Amino acid sequence: MINNLWVHPTLVLLIGALVMPLVPRVLKKPYLLLVPVLAFVSVLHMTNGTFGVVPFMDWVLTFGRVDGLSKVFGYIMTLMCIIGTIYGLHVKNDWEHMVAWTYVAGSLGVIFCGDYLVLFLFWELMAFSSVFLVWFRGRKESLFAGYRYLLVHTAGGLILLAGIVLRYQATGGDISFGPIGVHSPSLYTWFIMIGFILNAAVPPFHAWLPDAYGEATVTGAVFMCAFTTKTAIYALARGFAGMEILIPLGVCMALYGVVYAVLENDARRLLAYHIISQVGYMVAGVGIGTQMAINGAVAHAFAHILYKGLLFMGTGSVLYMTGKSKFSELGGLYKKMPLAFVFTLIGGLSISAFPLFSGFVSKSMVISAGFEEHIYWAGFLLTLASAGTFLHTGLKVPYFIWFGKNHCSQETWDKAADPPWNMLLGMAIAAFFCIFIGSYTPYLYHMLPYPEAAAEFHPYTTYHLAETMQILLFTALGFFLLIKKLTPEPTISIDLDWFYRMGGRGFYWLARKPIQWVDSGVNEFYRYLGLIPLMTTARFASWFDWHGIDGAVDGAATGMRNLGGFLRRMQSGQLQYTIFYAVTILALFLAAYVLA
Repeated sequence: MINNLWVHPTLVLLIGALVMPLVPRVLKKPYLLLVPVLAFVSVLHMTNGTFGVVPFMDWVLTFGRVDGLSKVFGYIMTLMCIIGTIYGLHVKNDWEHMVAWTYVAGSLGVIFCGDYLVLFLFWELMAFSSVFLVWFRGRKESLFAGYRYLLVHTAGGLILLAGIVLRYQATGGDISFGPIGVHSPSLYTWFIMIGFILNAAVPPFHAWLPDAYGEATVTGAVFMCAFTTKTAIYALARGFAGMEILIPLGVCMALYGVVYAVLENDARRLLAYHIISQVGYMVAGVGIGTQMAINGAVAHAFAHILYKGLLFMGTGSVLYMTGKSKFSELGGLYKKMPLAFVFTLIGGLSISAFPLFSGFVSKSMVISAGFEEHIYWAGFLLTLASAGTFLHTGLKVPYFIWFGKNHCSQETWDKAADPPWNMLLGMAIAAFFCIFIGSYTPYLYHMLPYPEAAAEFHPYTTYHLAETMQILLFTALGFFLLIKKLTPEPTISIDLDWFYRMGGRGFYWLARKPIQWVDSGVNEFYRYLGLIPLMTTARFASWFDWHGIDGAVDGAATGMRNLGGFLRRMQSGQLQYTIFYAVTILALFLAAYVLA
């Protein structure tokens, strides 16, 4: 058991978020630093065991389960919370800080939970808090992107909830969160897995990620790129290690994200597609399921949070200073933003698995695990995807923003400069860890769930160094030979979300038109229903000639008109779509329950 004086890091962040509006402006920045540091210290003082066991109705809820897997995720997530908060110290909107901390609190709640009810509670908290990081940007496009983001995650949450309920029914009331029978999966196994892989952005459930992350606030995108997908990787590693279907899904992700990055003109959308690619390595590692593969998935999640956060901070600083994020509107900024360039380049070298940088010591672990298990096709394709990563994130992003042809308007050029000190400090801390992890492997390897297996892996072998350098050099040669072909252009790429957007239009028509046909008849019925008491009241008034009856009739008429209008609004308007949507989901759930 954990010491009773130990405080859950989720509680630290939630209380910190609630108290923030009460903190005087002069103390705001010290307070912003204090709260995530306290959460980080809370994680550092963990010992393996359980805590926060709360009886609730017929269940026992576990808010704290600490072991090797949860500790390493808790460590990096609270560290990234510190870095992201430092990067956003200049933000004066308290609400943005509050929802960011609530979002991180939800992620930590999932990491340390011991049962599915607590998991679902914090899973939904993540979705409903993070959407405000998109909406707070204040653009029309951000409003639409956030709404789509919320719809997709609501659907994913319902699928996850259906799986949890079906599992509860099938297991006789067991709600504990742990390994699921992946070798003989039941219907609830697939439902729960779909709920998890939607948050991991596995195609075809991935389009929400570039859609929302590209439209988030500058600071919000830094938080969002670090938590949702990696929390999903933790959940998959906890429950689905060794489920073979995840191997082809992960390899598909790794290649898919690289291909779509070729087409992107927006720097942050390009980085978002590379999140899909990099998370693919982690999903494939979970699917392989060996100790080495799980270590690789966790190590790559650890490294990815840092270097992807650094990349979003670098491109975010360009957006913050110039108001632009499209390659076709930038270029030649190395003279104006030299420090931002250096930090972004470090992030690009890290994600490209360059020697002495963090990606080199984490990505190779997953690939090696694939070859050890004789899954050669997966190992070779993941190696191929790493070449594409260097091509676009290691070369394309720095070149077309800081070098290349200058497409900046005069206004953009005049505004360009290195960002405020706090943004530079956040980038400097992340850049330090990217280099430190790549140069001193025991720091990361000792934290992994299977440290003994990690100790047997040595990334800096002659063969691995020679192989990596050949891939990187030939990729760089291809980039500069084909640079005219790779020059970004303002385009719109049609992704797999086209299908469910069109399906959504069909659903909207189905919810709207047939109900409206019935609605016209129902409205007439309500109108007739409302006239009956009016006619009856009028006849009684004329028969008895009561004193003041005119006022009573007028009042009754007004009340009936209001009632009729309310009932008509209940039948028409947006409520009918919500009702139709809810009935459809309940019907699907009932069908799944019967089939189970």
